Amino acid sequence: MSVSDTGKKQKSGALGENIKVILQALALALVIRTLLFQPFSIPSGSMMPTLLVGDYLFVSKYAYGYSKYSLPLSPDLFEGRIWGAEPERGDVAVFRYPPNPDLDYIKRVIGLPGDTVQMRNGVLFINDEAVEREQVGTYRPEGRYDRGEEVPLYRETLPNGVSYNTLDLTPNSPGDNTREFLVPPGHYFMMGDNRDNSADSRFEVGFVPFENFVGRANIIFFSMDAGTSPLELWNWPSDLRFDRLFQSAQQ
Repeated sequence: MSVSDTGKKQKSGALGENIKVILQALALALVIRTLLFQPFSIPSGSMMPTLLVGDYLFVSKYAYGYSKYSLPLSPDLFEGRIWGAEPERGDVAVFRYPPNPDLDYIKRVIGLPGDTVQMRNGVLFINDEAVEREQVGTYRPEGRYDRGEEVPLYRETLPNGVSYNTLDLTPNSPGDNTREFLVPPGHYFMMGDNRDNSADSRFEVGFVPFENFVGRANIIFFSMDAGTSPLELWNWPSDLRFDRLFQSAQQ
């Protein structure tokens, strides 16, 4: 065998090894994304002040078990969930928008199956009991929600003890007074923490089937000021929100 042939064989072998390593890495990434964690970016201000536009977080796929929506392209391989663990009241969760399951939404679990949920004058009622709510300060929204003034910041505490902050941008808005909703079996009532700027179960989202849940929001791993692309490395020193890195995405 000539030196030339040996060199070609070595190059071919190295190329084959590189392809093998790349395929293994892709397979591992697919397994992690499908079964463990999926990255998710916040596209709107519906979860302010808990989550902001420009936050990037990991969603725990295993938290609620797996449905067809856990898989890439959502193949219709089975119905319902396997190894399912039911969402808890107060969880911030990613789910597929019921009218169009191609879209991902992120909201907080407020009503469980069998609950009644209603807003009365800006106060949340669950099973005809007012949820504890107190003003804890004020908040200056970012981006297009910034009206040049601070708005009331409220701390809600659900019946199971989960607490989080909510915003009331517009008193007496359509979402502040609603009809009473009865959550059907196998469904959940979802709401955004930014109560006056959230498309949620009070409106077109409706009740969310358990099958539509993708996972529970876990941790913020990256955050940039709204409107800044993470690919704009030159803006990192001024626009990276260092104080939000590795914070809980729940409250």
